Amino acid sequence: MPGGNTAMNAVARDENALLRLIRPALDGRYPLIGVITPEERRALDAFGAAAAEAGVAVRAWTCVDGWSDAPADGATRDPVAAIRALRDAPRAGFHVMKDISPFLARAEVVRALRDAKAALAPLKSAHLILLAPELDVPAALAKDVFLLELPLPAPDELAATIERVRREYPGAALSDRLRSVLALALRGLTLDEASHVMHAVFAAGAADEAAALDRVFAAKQSLLRREGFLHFIPRSLSMDSVGGLEVLREWALKRKDLFTQASFDAGLPVPRGVLIMGVSGCGKSLSAKAIASLWRVPLFRLDMNLVFSGLYGTPEAAFNRALETVEALAPVVLWIDEVENALGMTTKTATVEQSLTFSSFLTWMQERPPLVFIAATANRIESLPAEVLRKGRFDEVFFCDLPGPDERREIFKIHLRLNGADPEKMDVDRLLHSTEGWTGAEIEQAVISARIDAHTQGRAMTLEDVRRYTVRMIPLSTTMSEQIAAIRDWAYNRAQRASRAAPRPLKPER
Repeated sequence: MPGGNTAMNAVARDENALLRLIRPALDGRYPLIGVITPEERRALDAFGAAAAEAGVAVRAWTCVDGWSDAPADGATRDPVAAIRALRDAPRAGFHVMKDISPFLARAEVVRALRDAKAALAPLKSAHLILLAPELDVPAALAKDVFLLELPLPAPDELAATIERVRREYPGAALSDRLRSVLALALRGLTLDEASHVMHAVFAAGAADEAAALDRVFAAKQSLLRREGFLHFIPRSLSMDSVGGLEVLREWALKRKDLFTQASFDAGLPVPRGVLIMGVSGCGKSLSAKAIASLWRVPLFRLDMNLVFSGLYGTPEAAFNRALETVEALAPVVLWIDEVENALGMTTKTATVEQSLTFSSFLTWMQERPPLVFIAATANRIESLPAEVLRKGRFDEVFFCDLPGPDERREIFKIHLRLNGADPEKMDVDRLLHSTEGWTGAEIEQAVISARIDAHTQGRAMTLEDVRRYTVRMIPLSTTMSEQIAAIRDWAYNRAQRASRAAPRPLKPER
């Protein structure tokens, strides 16, 4: 069966990886071992393999049934009774207590654990394992417990899970490329979560890459519901939805096949991040979304207002938790909008919390793992400090200027098409003169307003509907001409232009 041997080897490799992780605790003969993981079965499998090597047994305890090898009378359901039974009759083996974390607040449980540690210490291969998704070890036990946090499954083990699920669907086809893509996309999920996603993929017959990835990204979205400051942005557009900005688009296209685990393993330069700054409404946010869609990875927007709100703990803790979550979900594009405001980069207005978070962000950018791509956008670019702009923080710094005539023609065609009109049947060039100095967002709004007018009158939208708004609307480049001129002047020699069009004057001669 295709991929069968590979899947078996993957399981063996991952099992060895987990054994290497717990080996220091076993070789050190620590009687008390704390294991933090939501994957109970996976942890038990790893300890089962270690116990088999040592020639001892594994038994489990729950507050529902007590010890798994005890009489069914429930006498050991209470944790103190269960630990006391082990203390009074210590023996070699892996004694796993599941979900004991809530009971650690009881002084008698802490005392019993310390007594059990003393009883098990003289024995070889005798370990009392505290297993839970979260484990808050009391200060009284801190020096007694060897604490481990099991990492989420690696792509190899996820590939084995994909293959295991595929076998349950006779006739289901899965190319080697798609298996590899899915194994990487499933990172950040537990084995159970990955299994559920793959059942959904195969049950729906979604053998094509786009449909399968959409289901994976939807599963990752559900992981973020408890992290209210991270928002999943669904895939809804492609690079074809971006009008103009040819240089930025070509940059992203060249790197499409580099943002992969295979590229990293081969030592190729994996894209790390891009800063897109410029005039408001000229495609910065749109570009961030299009890059994630092009590379077929999920896009998450970090809401720094919520990070600093205090709703999720201190700003520093919430920010670090967001970064840890994103790392676990890699490969991923992390979008930070208006980064200069979000991280308090203006020295005059930054709070202490923003300054500390900004410092943490710079350090994390240098040390972050591969396959976490930062897409930062900025409006007030004069506020950006040198630490952000210097090479090495971002792969490239792009400036999005007001679109020229050719770009506006392309933007008009995109939005006419999105609003049910055929741009090939319209003389779009008639709109270019009256929209000199317009942003892409303003062009979009003119087309939307024209469509609303036509719909209200029960007819199809015409070019004249759009033209009425192009002569009526006052663009941002007129109302904020001094500010935009300052932005363009500042960026002239500091950033790569996102488009090939030559800079245009703000106020054209008419």
